[in-house]
Amino acid sequence: MIRLLRLLFWIVVARPLVLVVLGLNVRNPAGLPEKGPAIVVANHNSHLDTFVLMSLFPLRLLGALRPVAAADYFLKNRLLAWFTLNIVNMIPIERKVGRETDPLQDCITALGAGDILLVFPEGTRGETEALARFKGGVARLKEQFPDVPVIPIYMQGLGRVMPKGEIALVPVVVDVFVGASLPWTGSRPAFTHAMEEAVAALKAQAPARIWRH
Repeated sequence: MIRLLRLLFWIVVARPLVLVVLGLNVRNPAGLPEKGPAIVVANHNSHLDTFVLMSLFPLRLLGALRPVAAADYFLKNRLLAWFTLNIVNMIPIERKVGRETDPLQDCITALGAGDILLVFPEGTRGETEALARFKGGVARLKEQFPDVPVIPIYMQGLGRVMPKGEIALVPVVVDVFVGASLPWTGSRPAFTHAMEEAVAALKAQAPARIWRH
């Protein structure tokens, strides 16, 4: 039943919102993983980021797509928790846990099951069209799964569609830049830096756009 509800929501609501109301201009779609396990890392400017990333993949992979997000935000009430866990298929990350608990255990389990993680390494929504420093969680996962591809993505425009602190949606064509898989560097800090550099390089490819307020 949950799978059917998830599919219906995606076909009737989420995908039309992303592809029709907004519109996507995807560069290098062939760089996206065709199956899991895999990790996709992207910049984070809007609550719609997750829907855009998920819309890049065919419906046959919908059940394997696992967005990773903060538990304290998305599990703060029962309705939101049910929606994000069952319809979005989110993996909640506890940002405040004891030393005996590994906050990445569910991500490890998902990769072992062949899922595709969608991760925002900045950890929270940043300023519009700006990049913040990446956190080290993905590097920890890559260290344990060195052969799992990590694909960098930069999305331009979503900070204008629904920026942090706003609820109104402004139709904007979103540019999505897909990069090449990043090899394991042998070091968590070095790999985290490599991810930052890769997303920043994709950002540099984005054409200058004049935004109307």
